[in-house]
Formats: sequence, structure tokens, C-alpha cells
Amino acid sequence: MRRQVQEDFPFLREAAGPLRYLDNAATTQKPLQVIEAFSRCYRAACAPVHRGLYPLAARATADYEAARRRLAQFIGAPRAEEVIFTRSATDSINLVACAWARRQLRPGDRVWVTRLEHHSNFLPWQKICRERGAELRIIELGRDGRPDFDAASELYGARTRLIAISQVSNVLGIVNPVQQVAGRARARGIAVLVDAAQAAAHERIDVGALDCDFLAFSAHKMYGPSGIGLLYAAAPRLAEMEPFIVGGGMVDEVGESESTWVPAPARFEAGSPDAAGAVGFAAAADYLDAIGVGALGAHVRALADRAMRCLSEISEVEIYGPSQEGQRAGIVSFNVKGLHPHDVAQVAGEEGVALRAGHHCCQPLMKHLGISGTVRASFAVYNDESDIEALCAAVRRARRLLLSE
Repeated sequence: MRRQVQEDFPFLREAAGPLRYLDNAATTQKPLQVIEAFSRCYRAACAPVHRGLYPLAARATADYEAARRRLAQFIGAPRAEEVIFTRSATDSINLVACAWARRQLRPGDRVWVTRLEHHSNFLPWQKICRERGAELRIIELGRDGRPDFDAASELYGARTRLIAISQVSNVLGIVNPVQQVAGRARARGIAVLVDAAQAAAHERIDVGALDCDFLAFSAHKMYGPSGIGLLYAAAPRLAEMEPFIVGGGMVDEVGESESTWVPAPARFEAGSPDAAGAVGFAAAADYLDAIGVGALGAHVRALADRAMRCLSEISEVEIYGPSQEGQRAGIVSFNVKGLHPHDVAQVAGEEGVALRAGHHCCQPLMKHLGISGTVRASFAVYNDESDIEALCAAVRRARRLLLSE
């Protein structure tokens, strides 16, 4: 697949020296189609969105709202008004915590997360539960590293108000059974938030099929611009939300003692919106659909399987998460026994292989695994088998250099 798309990605041609970019779970590189859409917005349609009556402002507003409609279509949202632009997936989750959960939670209520969650889908709930006197409960992992939903006996109990769950783990690459969880929660009136940050680029998202109440992801992890994200909120949940960031653009009438807000989604988009980011976001959705998200998912899963096979042949390498092929998304986390993850990643970087090392904003998971961090390789459309060979060669070199000292 890399040969088919390599002309789309300038970084493949313009990087200083050979580069095997395997840090895609952190951020992806951008294709020309996204770069040009972003640039075109500034060249030809730079004007205040929702704030001008002249033709250029009208065009900027039309482009911004067209991007919203395109992204609603991309995730299967029935109404464009259910799509709110934010700064990131983190911002989206905090919006739900502050604009919805703060109003809904009462002392003794429960919010559930899995042990796998990124801090962005853990800390907002920890904070809001402490503030509201609610309980934050954790769905623990089974022996295979997957969340054991059946063991969480009170998960769907009367005190549960929200289940917040990642669609794909950013460390173990596990794909969670979100649709099953949401279906059982729906039957009991429990809200479900899906963190789709790791899924948006390589897993088909359909909020109707998932039957979730909220869904969040960022553009920069799906070949789009940095600094913009999206929150899907189902219409009944939108009606339960109040703005927590206020200012220009989201207000209807301001009085000295009280003010009123415009309807959603604008009431949750205070300030001047990121029009170019939204246009680039929509262009990324176009790019993914042109290639086929299903084909992309199969491609990165095949690379992850190949990486696991290759790494497992190296002495002292321990791989975390499911060991069966086809059981994870395009993410492989591992360690070399006796070596710090940072040292392995540094040696790999010197070989032109870009990896991530650390706790990956998942310290509760790392404590469960009994480690401080891992080395993580994550794959994208522009990666191929030669990148896996380079990865394994770099790990062998790190082992040879550092374990012999």
C-alpha cells in the first residue's frame, strides 16, 4: 500500500535522511490533499466565520459548515448539529465532563472506565467525580490484557451514569467491544462515551451502529491537521448539556445579570473557530474514504502481525497485549529485558526509526503491567514490510550495543 500512496506524503521525500516513521499512534503525517485544502482555506477563504455579511465571510462560513456536514457523514451522525468542533479529543472529553456530567452526577453515582484508558479519558472523570461526590470505578483486565466486562458485576447497575471506553487501546492495540457495551448500557439508560482517537484512521466509525451517546477523536491522528478535534453528542444528550466555555459566537443575548445561548452546536464553540483546521479535517475524511478505511485497517493489522512475529524472534523482547495474529489494531508495545524503553527508542532513532517510548499517558495500565513504560511501534498507510525489517534491525542493534556494556 505504501507504493500507492507514497507520492501523497511529502515527508517521505523531504525528510532529512532515511526515516521509518512508526509513531503514528501519537500523530500521523499529512498527505498533500490535506495540506493543500488547509492552505487553500488561508489563500482564498480567510475571513471570520459566522461573523460577516460580505461574500468572503459567507464563503468561509459555508466551508466551515460544509466540513461539519462532511464529518457528520464520515461517522454516520444523523444530524450535522450533533458534531461539535473542539481543539482535540482531550478537549472533547473534557467538554462532556464539564458540560454534561457536572450537571448529571450526584453523590454516590458511578462512572466506569477501563484500565486501558489514556489519561485523556481518565483524568476528566477522576476530577468530575471528586467534584460531584461520585465514584470512579475501573474495569480491570483479564489474563489476555482485555477488559473483563463480565467481571465488573456492577457495571450496568442502577448507580452507573456513564461508561467511558476507548475503541482501540493506544498501548496494547486492543479493539474493545464498544457496540456490545453500548447496547447493554442503552437498555438501562446509561450513557456511553467512546474515545475513538486511535480508531478514526483505521476503523470504520458509525455512531448509529455503535449506539453511543458521545464519541471523540482528533484530526491529527487520522492524517489531518493538529489542533482540531470533534465531539459527537446525540441530540438527547446535547439537550442535557450547558456550555462551560463562554464568549463570542455562542451567545444569543447578553444581559447584565443573565444571558442566553444560541442552539447547538454553536453554543459549544465559543470564540473564533478554526476554519482551516475544519476544512483540513474534512479533507482527511475524504482521503480515508478514497483509500478505504477497511483496507487501511487490514493493512496496519497485517503490519502489526508481522512486527510481532519479527520482534518475538529477538531474544529478551517481551510483547504486551494479545499474542494471536489479527487480534490487535496497528500498534505493538514491547520491551527489551534489561533495557530502559528510552534507550531502545534512542538507538532506533539514530537508525532512522521513529518510535515512542514511555508510559504513553497510560500510567494506570503501566502499574497494572508492573512496568514504567514500553517501546511502541504504530503503523499507518505509508508503512510497509521494509519498515518492520528496519524496526527489528534497530532493536537488535540496541540489544547488542546496550546489553553488552
